[in-house]
Amino acid sequence: MPVNTIDLQREVRELVESTVERLGFDLVGVEWLGGGHGRVLRLSIEGSGPAKGVTADDCARVSEHVSPLLDQADPIEARYTLELSSPGIDRPVQRVDDFQRFVGYRVKLRLMEGLPRRRYTGAIESCDGHEVSVRVDGREHRVALDTIEQANLVLSLEEYQTLAEADHDDQ
Repeated sequence: MPVNTIDLQREVRELVESTVERLGFDLVGVEWLGGGHGRVLRLSIEGSGPAKGVTADDCARVSEHVSPLLDQADPIEARYTLELSSPGIDRPVQRVDDFQRFVGYRVKLRLMEGLPRRRYTGAIESCDGHEVSVRVDGREHRVALDTIEQANLVLSLEEYQTLAEADHDDQ
């Protein structure tokens, strides 16, 4: 049976977010990637305080704490690999606060199957908590947040560095 990505993201977030926060990190994204036998559940984390950076040791420590939670709840029937990482340049955007934080930045959206249009790439204009407005080729598109299967920032290296410096300056 195929996995409903949106429901899976919500369920995994509910299972592990408080543990991730207790360890001193923010759960930025939950992604279900790959196909067939090469499925990956990727959790993107960043520091919740002024230091946003994440080390390999941080990822290993969080993995040690969330892996048993996922094993016990068993939200995924298929075989998969758990991967922990920092958000990186193609940062996932899943939370309302993040859509609002990244107004003006370009985003790539993939919506759930069955909708007339599944893909949008454009600048985030606004987010009211229920919909995100994205400008694509000069035209505004309003997309319900609960129909977004995957959203990632589309950053230039300069924009990525600017965001990293802004996070560092918040210290």
